[in-house]
Amino acid sequence: MRKQITATLSLLLLLSTYLFAQTTAAEQDPKAKTILDEVSKITKAYKTITAEYELVSLNKEKKPINKEVGKIQVKGNKFKLEIPGNTIVCDGKTVWTHNKDAQEVTIKNFEPNNEEGLNPTNIFTMYEKGYKYKYDKEEKIGAATYHIIDLYPTIKPEKKKFHTIKLYVDKTKKQVHEIKMLMKDGGTQTYEIKSMTPNTELADAIFVFDTKSFKADQIVDERDGK
Repeated sequence: MRKQITATLSLLLLLSTYLFAQTTAAEQDPKAKTILDEVSKITKAYKTITAEYELVSLNKEKKPINKEVGKIQVKGNKFKLEIPGNTIVCDGKTVWTHNKDAQEVTIKNFEPNNEEGLNPTNIFTMYEKGYKYKYDKEEKIGAATYHIIDLYPTIKPEKKKFHTIKLYVDKTKKQVHEIKMLMKDGGTQTYEIKSMTPNTELADAIFVFDTKSFKADQIVDERDGK
C-alpha cells in the first residue's frame, strides 16, 4: 500500500510543486513552451476540476507490477484525492490522510512550496520551472492526435527516480491526457487521465475531513505546535 501512495504522490509532486530554480527561456524548446503555456492558461481558468486516472507501473521487463485507479477533486488551493486504501483531503491549510486499512488519520500542515510535500492543486499544469522540455513528435492514437513533449529534471536530477517524462497533450482539447515516467531502473509509470470535468459545483465541506468518529489513538497530529 505504501508503494501505491508513493507512486501516486510522485505524479502529484511532479506536476504540482513550484520549484525555486528555473531553466532560462533560451534553453527551452519554443514549440513545446507554446503548447505547455496554452494548456496551463486554459486549465488555470477552471474554477474546479474533477478527474479520474489510471496508473500502470511496469518493471524493466515490461511486466505489470502495479495498477490503480484514483479520483481527484480540486478547487483553488483545496483538494481531495482518493486512491486505493487512502483518502487525502486538504482545505488549503491542513492535510488529512486517512489510511482506511489501519483506520488511522494523519494530520499535517499544508506546505505548498515544500518539495517533499503534497500539492496537487495544479496537477494539470506544467511550467518550465525545474524541467527542461523538448518537443518530440505528433502522434495519432485511436481517434485523437497528441503532442508528445519530453521533460528532463534540472533540479537535483541525480536524486530523481526517473530520467525522462513523456507528456501527451491532446491536440484538440489542449489537455494533458497521459504522463509516462521513464524510470532509471528501466521501468515505467504511466498515468492516463480517464476523465476530466471542469467547473462542477464543489462545496467547501468536501475539502475538510471529519475526525469525530475516530478515537484519540487513531489520530496522529503532526502539525506544528501539536
